[in-house]
Amino acid sequence: MAAVGPESSLSEERLLAGQRAYYRRRAPEYDEWWQRIGRYDHGEDEARQWVAQVGIVERALDDFDIGADVLELAGGTGWWTQRLAPMATALTVVDASAETLELNRRRVGGAGSVEYVVADLFDWSPGRRYDTVFFSFWLSHVPARRFEAFWRMVRSALRPDGRVFLIDSRRTEWSSPTAGDASEVQRRTLNDGSAHHVVKIFYEPDQLNARLANLGWSARITATPLFIYGSAAPGTS
Repeated sequence: MAAVGPESSLSEERLLAGQRAYYRRRAPEYDEWWQRIGRYDHGEDEARQWVAQVGIVERALDDFDIGADVLELAGGTGWWTQRLAPMATALTVVDASAETLELNRRRVGGAGSVEYVVADLFDWSPGRRYDTVFFSFWLSHVPARRFEAFWRMVRSALRPDGRVFLIDSRRTEWSSPTAGDASEVQRRTLNDGSAHHVVKIFYEPDQLNARLANLGWSARITATPLFIYGSAAPGTS
């Protein structure tokens, strides 16, 4: 890998700062994407596919033994938090956006014991270890240069027999366009018409399984046409 100079690092920091700002501003309208309404309504056929494939992922999570103590990274507005909370004895949810976590609290209500932490995941370190680390639609927002460091952080959050469950998007005809020649960067717009740039890397299961294997993880990532999902566990070496 080529060396990364100060200008490149600064550019990435600006991109990530913009990404955080984008998700703070997007908080009130994020659920439109998940519910496939408004400008995310691509017709009844796509909506049926979405619901069916979310169901596949939900059943996979139900079959996954998440354990008693769970850490959710980038919990967002709580669509998956509300599913995790009743399954866990204790759930810690970390997100850089206080705005999305407020919506998360409202959605989850009193379902389970949930602790919320506002923190930038690129600077945050876990203070203890968990049975499971869960994240949805987050890995694709981690710059390639930070992939290894992110997984080191995840490993540090796991108990010796702990595991990861992840969910993310696959590239589809409805994916936002990349920004020029920057294949890691997407141009996103909000309902007010403002334009923003975020990191977005689409992984395929074989590619992600192999990359994690190179870092000493045993991963079982699979896919539907819209999503990748599955589990990973750190090796013993």
